[in-house]
Amino acid sequence: MNTIAQRNTSLAMTGLFSALVIAFCLAGIMQQDVHAATVKDNMPSGRQATAIVNGQYPASYFPNTELLGAAEMRITALGTGMPNQTKAAVSISYLVELGNGDKFLFDLGMGSMGNLFSLRPDFSKLDKVFASHLHIDHVGDFMGLHIGGWLSGRYTPIHIYGPTGSKPELGTKAFVEGMQKAYAWDLATRSGALPDKGAQIVVHEFDYKQENEIVYQQDGVTIRSWPAIHALDGSVSFGLEWKGLKYVFGGDTYPNKWYIKYATNADVASHEAFLPPKALAAYFGWDLGQAMWVSTRIHTEPQAFGKVMSAVKPRMAVGYHSVQSPENNAAIMDGVRKTYDGPLTLARDLMVINVTRETMKVRMATVDEYVLPPDVTEAYKKAPRSDEKHTSEYISSGKWKGYTPPPMPKK
Repeated sequence: MNTIAQRNTSLAMTGLFSALVIAFCLAGIMQQDVHAATVKDNMPSGRQATAIVNGQYPASYFPNTELLGAAEMRITALGTGMPNQTKAAVSISYLVELGNGDKFLFDLGMGSMGNLFSLRPDFSKLDKVFASHLHIDHVGDFMGLHIGGWLSGRYTPIHIYGPTGSKPELGTKAFVEGMQKAYAWDLATRSGALPDKGAQIVVHEFDYKQENEIVYQQDGVTIRSWPAIHALDGSVSFGLEWKGLKYVFGGDTYPNKWYIKYATNADVASHEAFLPPKALAAYFGWDLGQAMWVSTRIHTEPQAFGKVMSAVKPRMAVGYHSVQSPENNAAIMDGVRKTYDGPLTLARDLMVINVTRETMKVRMATVDEYVLPPDVTEAYKKAPRSDEKHTSEYISSGKWKGYTPPPMPKK
């Protein structure tokens, strides 16, 4: 074969190979498009909800595949980061689920609603939020839960438990009233289409100065609050007790005597472990003095967190409220280990802790990025609805005559 023929043959083979590669890639893309729909129940193929036997948990938690034991608690970190949230860490929130079916949310910072939704929970049971304070990175997604949960299965009022402020306008009641005014148009548009009672918010405001007083008690669950030290008066920490188990949520706080007293010997004690001053200064571009003030006077830096946990002695210490990166996590861990050598977890978004009296399992949840809405209950479908609202005659007259919507299905 001459040189020209060889070159032509080579070019032809190269072209054929390229065409096959392109065709294969296109077929793969088409195949992906065909199978893009998410499994409705967000559950791995072939699996169903089962009980955990002898504390043998899977390495990952797949939502809705595990039955909680009658005396078991599951704590999920929905957000562990800062006000300027990232893909790795949205703002602060924890979900606590109990074996009796109860579910409680502690704070609901910006971005946490997305992580909550990825778990495909039964929103009819997500009607209790406990707010440690009213910073946006702790309550920024409250209205997202109120309206999003209403859309997704909640047909009863949502309850928020939160502290007073040093003035009435700085308390939880004023916060909710402001949110209802801000979202008045949104709420009005959904009236009639959604269950009437789901639009309601019930505020349980309590004195931020009370020490270990009960703010919630029902079905064997007791939740208490005590003061926290953060920015202004009006921050608190919470302790949840049930069947001999205790979970403590610190919110944001400087190390304080109340946390030391009331979190002692908790099964899980969560408390902020903020960025150390140098890392904070580098992250925000602040001078070291400003970073030192924020990290060590407004928040709790790692060595202080370690001292707190050495005093509290929980079964598991959980640190949160940082900018997630390998470097920052290493700096926090190094600081904590200078003052605390007990059981420790630095929380990440969608970290899960299962707790019984005998076992403690820490792992990550595996969720679907394209998760679909959860199914709603028959009670939600049948819940009373008032008349739907409609646009005015003036706005309705602007509908384009070039489009006619398809007929509505028969009931």
